[in-house]
Amino acid sequence: MSARTGHELRIDGDLVVMVGGNSWTGPPYGQHHLARQLSQRVPVLWVDSQISYLTPLNDAGAAATLREDRLRFVAPNLLRLTPVTVPGTTRPILRDVARRQARRAVRRAIDRLGARVHSTIITGLGDMMDVAPGAQRVLFGTDDYVAGAELMGIDPHWAADMERRQLAMADVVIAISPVLQEKWALRRPDVELLPNGCDAERFAGADDAPLPADVRLKGPIAGFVGHMSERIDLSMLEAVAASGASLLLVGPRQASFEIAKFDALLARPNVQWVGPKAFDDLPSYLRVIDVGLTPYQQSDFNHACFPLKTLEYLAAGRPAVVSDLPAHRWLQTEHVTIADTAEQFAARVQALLAASGGPQEVDDRRAFARRHSWAARADELAQLLGLDAIQPATPAQAA
Repeated sequence: MSARTGHELRIDGDLVVMVGGNSWTGPPYGQHHLARQLSQRVPVLWVDSQISYLTPLNDAGAAATLREDRLRFVAPNLLRLTPVTVPGTTRPILRDVARRQARRAVRRAIDRLGARVHSTIITGLGDMMDVAPGAQRVLFGTDDYVAGAELMGIDPHWAADMERRQLAMADVVIAISPVLQEKWALRRPDVELLPNGCDAERFAGADDAPLPADVRLKGPIAGFVGHMSERIDLSMLEAVAASGASLLLVGPRQASFEIAKFDALLARPNVQWVGPKAFDDLPSYLRVIDVGLTPYQQSDFNHACFPLKTLEYLAAGRPAVVSDLPAHRWLQTEHVTIADTAEQFAARVQALLAASGGPQEVDDRRAFARRHSWAARADELAQLLGLDAIQPATPAQAA
């Protein structure tokens, strides 16, 4: 059941292929965490989103990726494959050529590994559902791909066609949120729900993490950790800043996102943006944050999502003030305070900043987050896929 050492990269026993929909080295999404957890049970082959052979000319990260073997270990029992295809994959004809090239790369990798593919898990709309004949075909919906098509820069009609095809082909269908589960249940009544989780152990150490050197705000601090993009309700952050609270923003910024308003927000003396940070550094920033913020816009795409950051705040022991999303209501916990309007959002942030939560509340939040850890989610996924009957894999990787 383990991956053998050596450059032959052979796998003894079963293998799970996870087509991630993005790069392994990008921001860690739910599927990255699940891949790591599943690799404790069975070897996992992670398939990057395909890149063209021209991408390295303008992308240093892609250039570094292609300096390595396209099939390689990234952790014990966890391999990564980077398919390289023709450019111009948003165009119908080139998209079909790239699809065939990517499928061929995955099949060659599977043949090279010599493994039996137990399950192929597709976390997007890539045409890989049947790439391993005889394997269990799994559609794991991490977003409402049709509602978010324009946001993701893809053709909505193509997305709708691919979604219908994936739902029809899959042996097992999993949705990340109650809204997506209900939508897909109109076509497939057997859709399972598996929400996002959190790295509870990592964030539980926030209070002992090194203090960040670049935060100049006075406490108490309300903080947002994530990607500042069109999905975010900037009016909620503006209201928090206008209330006088210290507001810390941690994460990348979409270049076109509310440029004038965002710059005006950053001009306030009680607001600081420290830019994108590595995932391993986030506990340090959560150490100085007293209340975590999840201010999402009300949109069909957001209604079908399950924000990672809300559970991460709780795992660090912090209360969270959040916008009214079905995923937040599904959590059903007093540790998450829901707000409907910007004014209400700011008022509830101020109330929590003024409250002196004791050690028991911190412990309770962390205990709640542990019940939603990635390890717990991987246990659920393993049961859904019949992987729980497989003996845990012996850690091994290529020399």
